[in-house]
Amino acid sequence: MDWEQARHNMVSQQVRTWEVTDTTVLELMRDTPRENFVPSPYKDLAFTDIQVPLMFGQSMLTPKTEGKMLQGLALQSSETILEVGTGSGYFTALLSQLAHKVHTVELYPELSGLAQHQCQQHGFYNIEYHVGDAANGYADAGLVDVIVLTGSLPFLPKTFQEQLKPGGRIMAIVGDAPSMEVLTVAQDKRNQWVTQSLFETVAPVLQHAIQPERFVF
Repeated sequence: MDWEQARHNMVSQQVRTWEVTDTTVLELMRDTPRENFVPSPYKDLAFTDIQVPLMFGQSMLTPKTEGKMLQGLALQSSETILEVGTGSGYFTALLSQLAHKVHTVELYPELSGLAQHQCQQHGFYNIEYHVGDAANGYADAGLVDVIVLTGSLPFLPKTFQEQLKPGGRIMAIVGDAPSMEVLTVAQDKRNQWVTQSLFETVAPVLQHAIQPERFVF
């Protein structure tokens, strides 16, 4: 397979057509070898519009979802990020090329180790890898500018807001399947928390996410 052509097709036929117009994001996804972050049995699916399976029942987000999230984050090169859910390390690698530093947290040590290996193989060294449960926050990373959660939550715990520097923001996939949406949460000039819905999607639920009380008839 011509991997470079496949990446080009992925960007032009999937990512761009989902209203991702940020040229920096498009070039980043065209140049970063997604195929090397996909498990060997699924390598031919690296550029398809599916959530590629990983170990432990986890999966990668689709390319168009990753592109749309990166565009919505509007990252600055001076910012520090907390990523909840390292997964394959592909989205981590994309984040690391747009920010000053990435703290990425993964529940499963095996996934974290594989992601670290791949990221370092490709020269992405501004990443600090953590193994732990971050579904309800992760204070060990300290205060950060941006928090992005790559798995879904039924609702966003306020503990994440407490981990932001002034002016920081959160991006999370919130809701219950089949109705989930990508939200950004940030403070306005009056220090009020403002939530904005970017787009709808569906993603696996983060392990150990707090579940709201459900009304039972």
